[in-house]
Amino acid sequence: MTITTTNSIEGKSIVKYLGIVSTTTYVTYGNTQLSFKDMFKQKKYFEAYERNLEEAKEEAFQKLNAHAKRLNANAIIGINLDIESISAGAYTVISVVGTAVELG
Repeated sequence: MTITTTNSIEGKSIVKYLGIVSTTTYVTYGNTQLSFKDMFKQKKYFEAYERNLEEAKEEAFQKLNAHAKRLNANAIIGINLDIESISAGAYTVISVVGTAVELG
């Protein structure tokens, strides 16, 4: 499946717009899986948080892909990724939205 932030794909034509697909996932600061000692080392803490954030983004894209496949899409265009902290930074929410299409 082709996934892109652009509204078209070079060399391909959109045969049918199948609908908007979206998903959300989240990361918590407490989910860094560090030892108590390492929690106070900023570099290790942020490396672990970044790793968890990347895993959550990948999970969001996999969910988006599954939603599009249920619509018989072979591409998702116009992807918009939004990352926001909520609850005083205790959670980071990742939202992904795009348009499922059939390419010809």
